[in-house]
Amino acid sequence: MKISKRHLLNYSILVPYILLSVLGLIVVYSTTSASLIQEGKSAFQLVRNQGLFWIVSLLLIAVIYKLKLGFLRNERLLFIVMFAELVLLALARLIGIPINGAYGWIKVGPITVQPAEYLKIIIIWYLAQRFSKQQEEIAVYDFQVLTQNQWFPRAFNDWRFVLLVMIGSLAIFPDLGNATILFLVALLMYSISGIAHRWFATILGVLTSLSFVSLSTIKLVGVDKFSKIPVFGYVAKRFSAFFNPFDDVAGAGHQLANSYYAMVNGGWFGLGLGNSIEKRGYLPEAHTDFVFSIVIEEFGFVGASLILALLFFLILRIILVGVRAKNPFNSMVAIGIGGMILIQVFVNIGGISGLIPSTGVTFPFLSQGGNSLLVLSVAIAFVLNIDASEKRAKLYSEYEAQL
Repeated sequence: MKISKRHLLNYSILVPYILLSVLGLIVVYSTTSASLIQEGKSAFQLVRNQGLFWIVSLLLIAVIYKLKLGFLRNERLLFIVMFAELVLLALARLIGIPINGAYGWIKVGPITVQPAEYLKIIIIWYLAQRFSKQQEEIAVYDFQVLTQNQWFPRAFNDWRFVLLVMIGSLAIFPDLGNATILFLVALLMYSISGIAHRWFATILGVLTSLSFVSLSTIKLVGVDKFSKIPVFGYVAKRFSAFFNPFDDVAGAGHQLANSYYAMVNGGWFGLGLGNSIEKRGYLPEAHTDFVFSIVIEEFGFVGASLILALLFFLILRIILVGVRAKNPFNSMVAIGIGGMILIQVFVNIGGISGLIPSTGVTFPFLSQGGNSLLVLSVAIAFVLNIDASEKRAKLYSEYEAQL
């Protein structure tokens, strides 16, 4: 019996992905056209670039879906990808173009590459590979298997050292927003590695406590003193805005204050597509970090809630693939990808609403950024392949059982 993968395609994941991607193109045009016209450029310039990335993304999804799932377990391929990523990260710092005081972008003709975006899927891939090979030991010795001290030269093969190098390298850009996302994704992967469930609650509690203590300390000592610390200086204004954006509306609190204005303007049903006031020069980064503020302003609370509902549906379907998967590697990859998207949504919405300090993280699918869309698309392709492979393995098993 031969079962074609095209009959096993999970449309409950593919259809929301397509809807969100198309909606993203509409939002990119809405948030960028006015400023591009003011600069004397084509109103379609950025949405056209986003569209080209999406076409490439669709082709990648088709290719990855047709591949045998074994390619994800190829350690040599993973090593090559990780090495290439480190080279790109180094190039981004050495020859990259600075944006808002931070490096991390490599311009190749009309295309801009942001290596930090690709780290998200690479770290999930790497940790799933490492942890899935230690399932028997983890079942017996719990977390101790993953926290054994490694001495030179084996330390270079320690997953903690690898993460330190890859995530720590973002500090030299500096890109603390993506570093935060990657750190949380790594914690998630550690939590689902097979260790006892109680450790997840412990990690979450410790993380929450540390965040509260850190923010309280910064507020008591003063943002000005912390701004003198290397690397931290460029984010000091974001902490100042977090505590009270209206203390300095023309300076540090400008973005967050105008984000509030945008959300208030939207009301229940919004001003209508293209009618945002704040995107016309009042709210910086209206097409990237604060794009969801403009979405609320134009679509209203009701429209924005429907978009979030669609996105959360996609996330839940992805996580469900991981929960149902029998193979530990497949399970960790799917849950890791669902968790990555959920974390990015939480960090972005938390930043634009003032629940947490702004980190400069884009909103999945809706923010302008071809690299982000490409990474999300590759992640979706991984999940679709995993889901189809798991279904086919189950059908083969049931067929053999009947013989």
